[in-house]
Amino acid sequence: MPTRRAKIPATRYPVERFTLDNGLRVVLAPDRSAPVIGVAVVYDVGIRSEPEGRSGFAHLFEHLMFQGSENLEKLAHFRHVQGAGGTFNGSTHLDYTDYFETLPSNALERALFLEADRMRGPRLTEENLRNQVDVVKEEIRVNVLNRPYGGFPWLALPPVMFDTFPNAHDGYGSFDDLESATVADAADFFRRYYASGNAVLSVSGDIDTAEATELIERHFGDVPARPAPARPDFAEPQLTAERRSAYTDKLAPLPAVASAWRVPDPIGDFAAYLPYVVLAEVLTDGDASRLVERLVHRDRAVTSVGGYLGFMGDPFDVRDPTALLLQSHLPPGGDVDKVLRTVDEELDRLATDGLGDGELARTQARMATHLLRETDAVLGRALRMAVLEQQRGEPELLGELPRLVGEVTDEQVRAAAAALRPECRASVEVIPGGAR
Repeated sequence: MPTRRAKIPATRYPVERFTLDNGLRVVLAPDRSAPVIGVAVVYDVGIRSEPEGRSGFAHLFEHLMFQGSENLEKLAHFRHVQGAGGTFNGSTHLDYTDYFETLPSNALERALFLEADRMRGPRLTEENLRNQVDVVKEEIRVNVLNRPYGGFPWLALPPVMFDTFPNAHDGYGSFDDLESATVADAADFFRRYYASGNAVLSVSGDIDTAEATELIERHFGDVPARPAPARPDFAEPQLTAERRSAYTDKLAPLPAVASAWRVPDPIGDFAAYLPYVVLAEVLTDGDASRLVERLVHRDRAVTSVGGYLGFMGDPFDVRDPTALLLQSHLPPGGDVDKVLRTVDEELDRLATDGLGDGELARTQARMATHLLRETDAVLGRALRMAVLEQQRGEPELLGELPRLVGEVTDEQVRAAAAALRPECRASVEVIPGGAR
């Protein structure tokens, strides 16, 4: 008898879409329940788009976009957003870079002016470039070089799994590449990737759509039209033999291991991809999940275990190729080989026996709750809709995700588990060098 699934309704977020003459795509999601707005601009350029010799450039350029723009001096963006009672930030991902603000709704025009001004052009000066290279280098020191398990596994695992530069290289960048960057490099990167035709603007929250449309046309309509560049093909063949690697982390006190398996194309084959998203949660989400119960509570082989889709934990905003990841931290003297064998046993057991009564429904309900919580805030909604528009032309999918998660069947999860074979796995082990 099939295991019971969760019955999860779709969430009907209102959405309006249009495209300006210069190619900028716009998504509006009105919600008048609170006087707050989220504004996001997403550019279709990320870590995978960096050319060889310019590792870390997508992230470096994200920093440069906050150093003043055509009509704004350095730090003006900070002053205007915070002066209106808002917050802001930006982030670099494998396949896109985003910039965003949360503001009181009466500051909508201010946010649109700020984003349009830097879309016309940031202040790319030698002083700004050298300053931000130093800032990024310090970020690498703090987050990777001088932190236990720094870069594990998102920097350590891709070069084991992948062979091509776009997929395998260090997205933070090498100090040599960062230091050799020039203003001309930055200008070329902006011209190529920060085009209106390569961007999506999303506004969610307390807006009147007619008024917002007029303001968007006023501020973004005269941004010079430049088309989106041709997107490179990042495809790589599936692994046919297991890959293993290990390195010593001089600051890590305990061993750790992370493994990854390729999964179906999250955009081109979404129906086949979705069961792997559910599988990761079945395996690791909560004390009752398969691997937490077995590895942490019963065997005490690990102190923690986690699973997720995408090297940066972004299952619904990443392109192919991507992977399902499992990572564990082990106690002193822990046996990495035993952990990997146990994972294989649990995957085989799941593929053979299926899920227990209520296991799938419980997992789906937790996933739906997480999805709804992430997009309850207007900024979360704006960001997710912008990426869905950019990668799929389907921002309305945001409201469908909880329902689609709830429609994944026991048989689909079992088939996904059966596909995670040892010969398709890439693993990286952290050997502790920091234990006293």
